[in-house]
Amino acid sequence: MPRVQLPAVTSKRKVWNKGRIIGQKRPLLPKQVWAIRARLELSGNLRDLTLFNVAIDSKLRGCDLVKLTVTDLVKDDRVWERVSVIQSKTKRPVQFELSENTRETVLTWVRNPEMLACRFMFLSRFHDRPHISTRQYGRLVRVWVKAIGLEPSGYGTHSLRRTKAAEIYRKTGNLRAVQLLLGHTKVDSTVRYLGVELEDALSIAERIDI
Repeated sequence: MPRVQLPAVTSKRKVWNKGRIIGQKRPLLPKQVWAIRARLELSGNLRDLTLFNVAIDSKLRGCDLVKLTVTDLVKDDRVWERVSVIQSKTKRPVQFELSENTRETVLTWVRNPEMLACRFMFLSRFHDRPHISTRQYGRLVRVWVKAIGLEPSGYGTHSLRRTKAAEIYRKTGNLRAVQLLLGHTKVDSTVRYLGVELEDALSIAERIDI
């Protein structure tokens, strides 16, 4: 019996990653942090400014960041300098520091009338949700990076988580410290997360002139 060759079927479904940058989202540079912060300050958007500052300092995953409560950060009208929370992913505690600038922003935000009797730090604009979702947080990050001229597909919520950690490693080379700050159980995870092997190799190569 002769074979019957069927016509090729071309899927009309759009490829989900077409035109997107795939892989780890890059951290922000210090000048980019300040550019976003300045824009949020000028816009008077106190919730988003507080969210951005806490995200940079805390180095938390988005799922933990959006669920921060007022009592996690504030007690008796005073913002903690050091905070400890239980991570959703690992169920282990992680500690982080809040800079003076972030503490001032947090205190101003929690004193805002909009925050009266609120449990969570970052309110959702949707009345049926007690706090913003990770998806909302992701959309905000894309808006922030686009506003300062960056390509949104290259950045995400993990960019903010990695930003301060990457800067600490760049200045100190202390992987163990970064591991603790990120709440990783293994240093191997920190190595992969920061991509330090490649960065170190490139740094060494740049210093060699032959």
